[in-house]
Amino acid sequence: MTTLASVRDGLVAWVARRSVTRWVMGRIGSRALSLLPDAALVPLRRDGVEPAAAMERLRLTGPVHRLPVPFGVRVWLVTGRPEAKAVLADTDAFSNDYARLGAAVGRIEQAPGGLGFADPPDHTRLRKLLTPEFTMRRLSRLVPRIDQIVTERLDAMEAADGPVDLVAEFALPIPSLTICELLGVPYADRARFQELAAARFDLFGGATSALGAISESLEYMREIVRRERLDPGDGLIGMIIREHGDAVGDEELAGLADGVLTGGFDTTASMLALGAVVLMGDPAARAAMKDDDAAVGPLVEELLRHLSVVQVAFPRFARHDLEIAGTGIKEGDVVVVSLSAADRAEAAAFDPTRPPSAHLAFGHGAHRCVGAELARMELRAAYPALLRRFPNLRLTDDRPTFRTASIVHGVDRLLVHTD
Repeated sequence: MTTLASVRDGLVAWVARRSVTRWVMGRIGSRALSLLPDAALVPLRRDGVEPAAAMERLRLTGPVHRLPVPFGVRVWLVTGRPEAKAVLADTDAFSNDYARLGAAVGRIEQAPGGLGFADPPDHTRLRKLLTPEFTMRRLSRLVPRIDQIVTERLDAMEAADGPVDLVAEFALPIPSLTICELLGVPYADRARFQELAAARFDLFGGATSALGAISESLEYMREIVRRERLDPGDGLIGMIIREHGDAVGDEELAGLADGVLTGGFDTTASMLALGAVVLMGDPAARAAMKDDDAAVGPLVEELLRHLSVVQVAFPRFARHDLEIAGTGIKEGDVVVVSLSAADRAEAAAFDPTRPPSAHLAFGHGAHRCVGAELARMELRAAYPALLRRFPNLRLTDDRPTFRTASIVHGVDRLLVHTD
């Protein structure tokens, strides 16, 4: 019989293996990325938690830039904050339809579905299905489970001998297990669920690998939907089936569930790890997060703004010729918004005393992340608990293994001392 403890142990063991796999793929698959001009990868690069120098130069020299992408594709990078908000909010001038990407770069294996790649009116209808499940009232049922997951991870870290990998033991399992609870994923499937989640963001595995992971995770979601049709559970998928029945098809529901996975796993894991790096290096922020309950919320917002781990928003495609800040954009051009640059334009440095602001870490407009409140719940629970359990938490002499070119910036290995 499969127990919760055995599933949890399996997840942690898999995460450790995944860290090694990612390291190897980073050396093998990086040759594929090397075919692109370095300037085309600037939006995906960082220097630790800080923007790459080249990205800062772009941000400071203007709000719109042409990226030197080959294959005849015209790609524009938006770095200005007002311009970024305008593009993200304009669903009349820009499309998120994934099929347009296929037309721009060639055949794609399969569209991922979900909210991120849908346009109104389909997007409006689908979002209305999800929004009630992400209200604070509905999400509040997860609070005890999130606290339990955090405590279990801290217990495991405390029991470990020597340095602990904060990514494998803390940052990855918390959002993975939380999303499992949210969707209603069976315990026996949870190790496989986490594997599919991480594979989607492994850019160094190559585009073919990433698209293959999309197809595999969608097929898994279809299987979950088929099971839930027969016996709806208490998770998000079961709730939508009970409330809407056949009005939502299996394919749409699988795409929505896969979108929750896409938006809520790697992003929150990266925030947990990178936020810990920032807090360990800032004594004032660390003390406030640990000792002042009232400071936790504002500090989380400042970390979200400062880190903006989702570096670029979903690509937009111009529906017609237009201008952005005086720059001519042609119909069919790809427009990419740098969320990290737009948020750094508001304030470059991390300031733990800064009042919360309307940052773009969760996006903006119709496609703003529907799971933003769930992410906040996890971060507000995890950061204080981590620092209270381990007040002397500190990095080892081993340099953190930061990602070198990633849509979701993060760190793949983060060794810390807990004593």
